[in-house]
Amino acid sequence: MPVAIAPPEVKPQTGREDRVPASGGPGGGSGSDGGPGRRGDGGGRRLGPDSYQLGMWLALASISMMFIGFSSAYILGQGTNSQWRAMAAPPYVWVNTVILLASSLTLELARRAGAATEVKRWMTLTCVLGAAFLAGQLWVWGLLADQGIYLSGNPHSSFFYLLTGVHAVHLLGGVAALVYLTARAWISAARVPAGTSLNVTAIYWHFMDGLWIYLMVLLFFWR
Repeated sequence: MPVAIAPPEVKPQTGREDRVPASGGPGGGSGSDGGPGRRGDGGGRRLGPDSYQLGMWLALASISMMFIGFSSAYILGQGTNSQWRAMAAPPYVWVNTVILLASSLTLELARRAGAATEVKRWMTLTCVLGAAFLAGQLWVWGLLADQGIYLSGNPHSSFFYLLTGVHAVHLLGGVAALVYLTARAWISAARVPAGTSLNVTAIYWHFMDGLWIYLMVLLFFWR
């Protein structure tokens, strides 16, 4: 009677691992940024200057739409509200305007300066002027309150507090960004803020400057 011979048992090799080519390696897989055969620094694609500027312009477009809505309500109320009483511009508001214009000038001088120390000094002065503008705005509100002009006094004063207050909040964000860039620059004596960071911050700052001029014209010259 023939004897069946069983095939030899095949044992798995324990010292071997199946390896899959890494993404983006010589095997031609897709990189971490989704592109074939490419990997970004730190696991992602690094954004270029144009991307940051585009993001800033989109943010400014959103802010513009908000103030356009406020402006429409202001113009409509000025023409239809029987309780509207025009408020005279506080004198210090024009000093504040000059301070803000000066801060845009010093920021531009920082952008165009060649020496690192000069860049830092102009940026520091811009931070000081921005903080002075915010302090001056608080003083203006205090002066109006001392005169009995409050947020709920009449529609014109309400819009003054609202528009200048929302502007101040946005400008505070710009001051915080400038202080951050300036502090980083002074910590390392040989470094200056990256051109992209400074340029994007300057776009925001100049926009806030122009917005303030627009608000002054709307509040005190629009009839």
